[in-house]
Amino acid sequence: MATINFGGVEEQVVTREEFPLEKAREVLANEVIAVIGYGVQGPGQSLNMRDNGFNVIVGQRKGKTYDKAVADGWVPGETLFEIEEALEKGTIICFLLSDAAQIELWPTVKKYLVPGKSLYFSHGFGVTYKEKTGIVPPADVDVFLVAPKGSGTSLRRLFVEGKGLNSSFAVYQDASGNARTKAIAMGIGVGSGYLFETDFYKEVTSDLTGERGTLMGAIQGIFAAQYEVLRANGHSPSEAFNETVEELTQSLMPLVAENGMDWMYANCSTTAQRGALDWWKPFRDATKPVFEQLYNSVKSQEQAEISITRNSQPDYREKLEVELAELRESEMWQAGAAVRSLRPERS
Repeated sequence: MATINFGGVEEQVVTREEFPLEKAREVLANEVIAVIGYGVQGPGQSLNMRDNGFNVIVGQRKGKTYDKAVADGWVPGETLFEIEEALEKGTIICFLLSDAAQIELWPTVKKYLVPGKSLYFSHGFGVTYKEKTGIVPPADVDVFLVAPKGSGTSLRRLFVEGKGLNSSFAVYQDASGNARTKAIAMGIGVGSGYLFETDFYKEVTSDLTGERGTLMGAIQGIFAAQYEVLRANGHSPSEAFNETVEELTQSLMPLVAENGMDWMYANCSTTAQRGALDWWKPFRDATKPVFEQLYNSVKSQEQAEISITRNSQPDYREKLEVELAELRESEMWQAGAAVRSLRPERS
């Protein structure tokens, strides 16, 4: 592993240079990688592994998602199967269904986890909260995860562009003595930029906090607060949306991703620079108690309980649509749709 200095803190990570794709192919040369589920992470991971030369099959029930897999080039009876047939054929079972769907399908999956097989996750939820989910792997199989730090769509897009999305990896159970090497090989295979080691508990705790925090929950809350203040003070929807969302996502965040926030502060106007330096700490101080409350809610398993309970209700989809409609039909995101439609086409 390579030792990297992260702002004065040394951390060991795995890079493509020390663990090249050729080595990953050698490690997994005799494996049949069965991706179960073709929803959020399944397409990106399976397509990337297929393009990287691994022996990959997909298990998916027939329907719209199955048809999407066919459209992506998976061949029924050759590389695309019903779930139970894929589970039987696979030696590494990539359990990439949603957390709620994993709970439902677990009794079926467990039947096919014979000695020598491996169970792969991209989220530590099911195993970490086994008392709630019932997901307890047999003792004679390897259990590990690779968790790309982004959506499956982003994982695929960056791969196609010749880039990578950083991922964490962890080993929960090492029955073969080779689980860690297989986990790293899988991480390279799915298109990771670099890999950092964690454990199942830390992965799910940081992930649940991030999703509810800066990745989705907090950013939507901050967007809404600023937009509403601007609108209440007479600014047009176009002006409020552009100053709140469009400039951030289209202009500034790509530059922050490339160069860091310190570079952004050093390369903006002196007026913007002064204001940003004066106001970032008050925002930190105002929101840190909320993040502490959020983290403690994750740590206490309250968030896991809420997720399992609500996502398992028979009318979950109907209730979800009501909540999503509130976002979609809000003035801010209606303005967003209009702004996006006005973006000029690249020549």
